[in-house]
Amino acid sequence: MIIDVIENANLYIQINDRFKKAFDFLRNTDFLEISTGKHELEGNEIYAIVDSYYTCLEKKFWEAHRRYIDIQFVVNNCEQMGYAYLKQMKQITEYDQDKDLIFYEGSGSFFTVTPDTFVIFFPHDVHMPGIAVEKPEIIKKIVIKILVD
Repeated sequence: MIIDVIENANLYIQINDRFKKAFDFLRNTDFLEISTGKHELEGNEIYAIVDSYYTCLEKKFWEAHRRYIDIQFVVNNCEQMGYAYLKQMKQITEYDQDKDLIFYEGSGSFFTVTPDTFVIFFPHDVHMPGIAVEKPEIIKKIVIKILVD
């Protein structure tokens, strides 16, 4: 897992060939004007999901992905996220290949993500997004999915 502000994105583009396109999208898109939903940047290899939702006070399920890296970028307000290492968690569902999603249980660390901050979750990172910091509030967030080769 990596957490940083968008102005430092160039420090991470060498990690994966597709990161440059993802970070260019985050730096050059007017997120007040863009519609919610899926936006293809490079077919199914790189795409963005623009979402707006209420954060919640209760903790949700831990989740992970096998085929995609997530870059989660908070546009407005704040969100608490959880992180844990995959091998420290107990898998509680079968892998859903269509959704590239597995749910886990266990414990991890939590941190607050503020506007203009991104978090990169790799397939070995289990995460829990969408948690309210103090009270539920509407958050706009971009999740860029990057196919792992």
